[in-house]
Amino acid sequence: MEPITLKVKKLREDAVIPSQAMDGDVGLDLTAVEISYDAYGNLVAHTGIAIEIPEGYCGVLRARSSIRKKALVLSNGVGTIENTYRGELLCIFKPVPLFTQNIDEDKIKDNHTFEVGDRVAQLVITPQINVITTPVLNLSDTERGDGGFGSTGK
Repeated sequence: MEPITLKVKKLREDAVIPSQAMDGDVGLDLTAVEISYDAYGNLVAHTGIAIEIPEGYCGVLRARSSIRKKALVLSNGVGTIENTYRGELLCIFKPVPLFTQNIDEDKIKDNHTFEVGDRVAQLVITPQINVITTPVLNLSDTERGDGGFGSTGK
């Protein structure tokens, strides 16, 4: 597949241009240049960049796999970035309780924050699919039917 060009504007001198860490990686690592907290107690990781996603594509903001070491989750689970958005990319994390017993106090503090310079999330660029919805009275039958939430027994 041919690469696309993602235009990146540094809003701050210390901003880091996102990149794929290794050949074949899907996500572009986003780096925090400032950490703040919003009125709801969420951690806000400022990236100091704005992007121009090509027409026909959108951005998906995902937590990095290393988030497992933190007691943080992206506040909206997965973020969608429309190709018309030109503001700063912000990664907003909600602190969650630690469910580990016998963990030392320093690790608890470290698990609820990031530091400036940390890679905090990944940006994945995906094709935009235009969808036309059609109201119908019935849907086709399948073996699964309306079974969900573990209905396959696995």
